[in-house]
Amino acid sequence: MRFVSLVLLMAIGLSGCSWERRVKHLDNEEFAHYGALKVWMTEEERKAYLKLKSLENRNGYLVELGLWDRFYGLPAAKQQAVLDGEVGVGWTKEMVLMAWGRPHDFQKLVGREAKRSERYVYRFELHEGGVVYVWRPEHKTDYKALKMFSKDVIFDDDVVSEVHKRDTAL
Repeated sequence: MRFVSLVLLMAIGLSGCSWERRVKHLDNEEFAHYGALKVWMTEEERKAYLKLKSLENRNGYLVELGLWDRFYGLPAAKQQAVLDGEVGVGWTKEMVLMAWGRPHDFQKLVGREAKRSERYVYRFELHEGGVVYVWRPEHKTDYKALKMFSKDVIFDDDVVSEVHKRDTAL
């Protein structure tokens, strides 16, 4: 299955604010790191980023916000795994957030060996051609989905210890 970034879905599907449409004008590399880092940006910060005219200014803005190293501090193989949405055991919470964004639901878990355990629930849509989108209610694309499913990601001390897939009724 091929995961498609939430940012890609925004770029091709949003008819909202004019500043959001600027996402489709980013080159592939910039588009990728924007998609991975926007989870930590407020709407105003995303707007300011997309309104900047040059790549140098936009990259400088990410450094100024303290976000640049969150993505580019990862080894190249991990960066690509984040972009591909290949979440797995051993990933940090930051990496999961970069790959899939904020979860649909989450809960604290008790009775586990770790000091802190959490379950993040992500919903997905499977579309024609094996394309998988992270589900977001505001995108209204689930009516086109061939199948819906969810994944539970269990974090023990901010590291993925388990990933479980569940089918979801359409």
